[in-house]
This record gives sequence, structure tokens and C-alpha cells, in this order.
Amino acid sequence: MALAIFDLDETLINGDCASLWSREMARLGWVDGECFMQRDAQLMAAYGEGKLAMEDYMAFSLAPMAGRARHAVASDVADFVPAVIDPLVYADARATIARHRSAGDRLLVISASGVHLVAPIAAHLGIDEVLAIDLELLDGHFSGRTEGVLTYREGKVTRLLTWLDSEGETLEGASFYSDSRNDLPLLCAVSHPYAVNPDPVLLAHAQQARWPVLSWR
Repeated sequence: MALAIFDLDETLINGDCASLWSREMARLGWVDGECFMQRDAQLMAAYGEGKLAMEDYMAFSLAPMAGRARHAVASDVADFVPAVIDPLVYADARATIARHRSAGDRLLVISASGVHLVAPIAAHLGIDEVLAIDLELLDGHFSGRTEGVLTYREGKVTRLLTWLDSEGETLEGASFYSDSRNDLPLLCAVSHPYAVNPDPVLLAHAQQARWPVLSWR
């Protein structure tokens, strides 16, 4: 049994779940939609250029959740996933997940989005194990802050190595699928890296390294 590891945003789904959730929070009336989405777009552009400080994005995107009960947010996310996320899942992603599952591989989603989104989205896809940005809870309510190592860039490798140690697993034979230059540290660490709809920097690296380049639709 080998690990099959998947990035989430722009890899399994045609979109970014954090930005889509920002739009959902605007729809729910938690934020001033126009101003909030303008700032979200600015920060996501920085992410695409590999220039984003993830701490900045998380502070921004979690602010509307500060003080809200975990169970209440989970209820809204439970409606959001099938309505907004499910139509964006790539058919090729579903097929690849099914292929790895049939092969007996252990499936894991590792994402630089918050666990409040990543865990239910992964579960919707039949994947129970996730590593994502953990959120601080105070008496069952979100504080608006993160905790622990952020699963972003080298942080994905750090968190994964800790998880591997706790699970008695290794990266021998592991696959990792991602679209982003930000995931190069982890792509370089696995036996079978796959560039999925890659950004220009990842595409250039994948072509030079002769990694498979996949076009998922």
C-alpha cells in the first residue's frame, strides 16, 4: 500500500475553496461582499505569483468567523460543499481517486486551506484523512486565528513528515498531485510527482524534470 496524496484547490476542484467560501460568507451576510471579495482577489493573485504570506490570507479570511460556533459554521459548510464545490470537482480527479482506491492505496488530501473546509470536502470525495490549516477554537467558537504549522509550501512537508511518523508510514512509492509552484517542496519529496493543470512555474519545472503533466477537466 502506497500513499496517494492530493492537493485540493485547482487540483481536485476547478477553483479555490477558500475564495469560494469567502463568496459564500458574503452571501450569508457575514461581510461586505464587494470590499471583501476585492481584497480576496488581491491576496489570491499574490498566491498565484508565489508571493503570498499565508498568515496574512488566513487572518483576513478567518476574521468573519471569529466568535462563531464551530457547529454553526459546520452546518453552513455542509450546505456549501454539495451546492458549490461538488459541481467543480474534475471528472479526472474522481477517476484518479477511484483508481488509487482500487489499488489499495492510502488516500490523503493536503491543502493550504482551512480544515473547516478541507475535511468536509475531502469526506464528500470519500477521503477521510486530511492535513490542512488548523484553526484555534475557544469554548467551541472560532477565534479567527490559526494554530500549529501552516500546510503551505515547506509547511506541507513538515506537517506530512510529522503525520508519517505518527502513522508509521513512509513516502516510499508515494504519489502527489498538485497544480501549484507552491507545492514544489512536496512534489520533489515523493516518488511519483504529478503536475495537474500546472501554473507556468510548475509546468517549466515538470517539463525539465520529466514529470507527468496532466490536463484534468
